[in-house]
Amino acid sequence: MTPEPSAAADPAAASEAMPVGDLPGWTQVFAEDFTEGDVGLGGFPGPVYGARWSENYFDGTPDTAAQQQPKGQRTSGYYPTKVLSVHDGFMDMFLHSENGVAMGAAPSPKLFGANQRPYNSLVFGRYSVRFKADVLPGFKLAWLLWPDSKNWPADGEIDFPEGDLSKVMYAAVHGLENGIHDNEVLRPNMPYGDWHIATTEWRADGIEFFLDGKSLGVSRRFTPTNPMHYILQTESCGPVCPSPETSGHVLVDWVAIWAKS
Repeated sequence: MTPEPSAAADPAAASEAMPVGDLPGWTQVFAEDFTEGDVGLGGFPGPVYGARWSENYFDGTPDTAAQQQPKGQRTSGYYPTKVLSVHDGFMDMFLHSENGVAMGAAPSPKLFGANQRPYNSLVFGRYSVRFKADVLPGFKLAWLLWPDSKNWPADGEIDFPEGDLSKVMYAAVHGLENGIHDNEVLRPNMPYGDWHIATTEWRADGIEFFLDGKSLGVSRRFTPTNPMHYILQTESCGPVCPSPETSGHVLVDWVAIWAKS
């Protein structure tokens, strides 16, 4: 059963510009549009963005698929020094493979001066991002909220946008039902390849997802109530790995975050 969309529109998608300021019921705690300066490949976050971003994982950290593979035989992983840069007002994720390993990254915004994980812990929050992803079979987005407790799936997981970059994006909420892992998925049937604004609104009464200003619906089956943190998790091989010659970019124009007032 697909959750019914609300009549609400996403105010963060009223224009392409980064939304700045509080919203009714929400206090803005983060806004980044990557206009403070360029950072070359291998240098992110550097002194320019280090107070507001973490690369989160060092090179060679296994991603979701690689965690199931023996060390030394991993076909994917996080490689921020080979993937992340900032130029022309965008964070650029250069997705590609080297020596048989598909490379992604999973940066996190920092809130309230945090200098260690979890970098942006909140209970209830509103997360908006404007992005453009090239169509890249085998690479995927799973930009998510993950429980600080690491107690998965009992403490939940919220993903949006998620999906292989050659297919369509979707939103998913994970949890336990009768002691068994389950999830609720909302599918806007929208492919990657163009600019989009994706918003996740995590409230006490449910999680509402918006794409380009329109509500996809409100999920209420597995609404987390414990602290979670936000990661722009970008990876591959889930389940099919990209071809060695597949490469391209995910551009992030801006990220804005609000805490519940």
